Amino acid sequence: MNAISKISEEATAAEPQQVLQAVAEAPPARKRRRGRMLLMMAVPLALIAGGGYVWVTGGRYQETDNANLRQAKVSIASETAGRIVAVNVSDNARVKAGEALFSVDPEPYRIALAQADAALAAARLNVEQLRAAYSQALAQERVAASQVDYVKTQFERSTELADRGISAKSSLDEARRDLARAEDEHAAATQGVASALAALGGNAEIATDEHPAVLAALASRDKAAYELARTTVRAPADGVVSQASSFKIGQFVGAGTPVFSLVETGDSWVEANFKETQLTHMKPGQEAEITLDTYPGRPLKATVEAIGAGTGAEFSLLPAQNATGNWVKVTQRIPVRLKIDADKLPFALSTGMSATVSVDTGVSRGFSGLLPTAHAAE
Repeated sequence: MNAISKISEEATAAEPQQVLQAVAEAPPARKRRRGRMLLMMAVPLALIAGGGYVWVTGGRYQETDNANLRQAKVSIASETAGRIVAVNVSDNARVKAGEALFSVDPEPYRIALAQADAALAAARLNVEQLRAAYSQALAQERVAASQVDYVKTQFERSTELADRGISAKSSLDEARRDLARAEDEHAAATQGVASALAALGGNAEIATDEHPAVLAALASRDKAAYELARTTVRAPADGVVSQASSFKIGQFVGAGTPVFSLVETGDSWVEANFKETQLTHMKPGQEAEITLDTYPGRPLKATVEAIGAGTGAEFSLLPAQNATGNWVKVTQRIPVRLKIDADKLPFALSTGMSATVSVDTGVSRGFSGLLPTAHAAE
C-alpha cells in the first residue's frame, strides 16, 4: 500500500509540469484565428477562379443525350404477282446487295415471253410481206401505165380515121371508153403503190427491225423478259432483313405489296435534338463525337451533315398554338443530322439505338459572356 501511494503522489506532482509545458508550446490564439480566416477565404476564391475559368473556356462543345441512331429502311416488294416458290432469307438475316431474297413462280412469265417471241417473229414476217406487196404494187402500176400509153395510141388512131371518114363513129367512142378505163386503172395502181409504201412506214428501204410494228413487238418482248427476270427479288443494298418471320413458301403476293423490310447497314446517321440555344454557332461540316449507350467508352467520329428546317413542334400532327395570353416560353428542340461512316465500325449497329452527341463548334464563350451588352448598358 505504501508503494502504491508513493506512485500516485509522484504522478500528481508531474501533472502540473506537463500542463505548463503544453501551454508554453501552444501558438497564440490570434495566429490560429488568422490561419483559419485565410483558409476560409482561399476555398471560395479557388471555387470562383475555377468556375470562372470553366465559364470562359466553356461553350465550345454542345452536348445532348436526346439522340438516336437511324438507318434507312426499305420496304421489299415483288414487282410481279404470283405464288412464292423459294425463300432464301430469314428474319434478322444479313444480306449483300444483289443477293436473291425470294422468287415468284416464273412459269406464267416464261409462257408470256414465248408468246412475245412468237409475236415478234410474226411482225418481222409481216414486214417482209409488206415489202413484197410494195414490189407487186410497183409492177401493177407499170403495167397500168403501159396500158394507158397503148390505149391512148389506139384512141389517137381512131380519131384520125374518124376524121377521114374511114371508120365509124362507134369505133371512136369505144376507143375513148378504153382510154378512160386504162387511165382509171392506172390511177388505182398508183394509189396501190402509195398504200404499200405507207405500210412500210414511208420508206421502201426500211430495215425490218426498224418498222413500227416490229418495234412494238420488240418492246412487248422486252417487257415480258423484264417481268420474267423480276420474278427473282434481290437485295437493293447491304442490310438486315426485318419483319420476315411470317414470310413463307406458297404465299401469294401481289405486285407492289410490301412483304418485309430491309434495314440498310451502309447508310447510318444520328439524329440529335439540340436545344435552340445550343445552335448559335453550330453549322454543317463541324466535327462531332457520338457515344452509343450500347457501347459505352467507345466513341465514334461524326460530322454535322444538316440542321433541321424547323422544330419538332412545327412538324407535329397538331402544332402548338401560342396566340393566347397564357403563353409560356419553352425552349424548343431542333433536329440535327450527323453522318457517321458505318463501313469502318468495329461493332454492329441497330437502328433506334440511344446515343449521346457532342459537337465541336470551335467557339468558346470568352470574356464577352461576362461583359454586359450595349443594350444592357443603356
